[in-house]
Amino acid sequence: MIEQSLWSAALIAGLLGGGHCIGMCGGIVSSLTMALPPGRREPRQITGMLLGYNLGRISSYSLAGLIAGSLGQLLGQSWMGVAMGLRALAALMLVLMALYIGRWWSGLIHIETLGKGLWQRIEPLGRRLFPVRHGGQAFLLGSLWGWLPCGLVYSMLIMALSSGSGLYGALIMLAFGLGTLPTLLVTGFMADRLRTALRHPVWRHLAAFILLLFALWQLAPLWYQLKGAG
Repeated sequence: MIEQSLWSAALIAGLLGGGHCIGMCGGIVSSLTMALPPGRREPRQITGMLLGYNLGRISSYSLAGLIAGSLGQLLGQSWMGVAMGLRALAALMLVLMALYIGRWWSGLIHIETLGKGLWQRIEPLGRRLFPVRHGGQAFLLGSLWGWLPCGLVYSMLIMALSSGSGLYGALIMLAFGLGTLPTLLVTGFMADRLRTALRHPVWRHLAAFILLLFALWQLAPLWYQLKGAG
């Protein structure tokens, strides 16, 4: 049940955190459609390019989740009490994401500095793929751009770490990536309208409230364990 709550929280964070995703990847997504010759800018070609890019991006998320979850599993098997600490950390990250998405606290963005060193090595490889001409090229670009430093992605990776399983970690990141998919697919067609809608306080506060509920759901078993131990 706890793993299911993490997958659900990851999916909702992806869906309703779309405004942040547009800010991070919207320019890249828009450039994919602009790279097509005017005669080929038809819905079918544009959709193929956007799908290729996003499938590559989500594949990178899932791989990172697999690595993080496997590390969490290794730590949980090596030290007693680590699993409980990782669960608490996952709940904390849900609270921080809620505060960030609700725009009540923006400290989560500072986590993005952790990946800048790796990104400086990956970004030049992605630049070589421009201009993107076909879906396969877009997939390769997405698989590289999936490592772009992002506070939301890193918080999801901490949740993947807390799952204590490579499989669960990959599924958490897959759920998050699928949550971001509708936003970034539509961005290629109507980025400005979508950005305005997702920034509406109603959607932001709804997303934050749901994530806070998932955090409480995550903490409840730990509370009963501590209470029973006491």
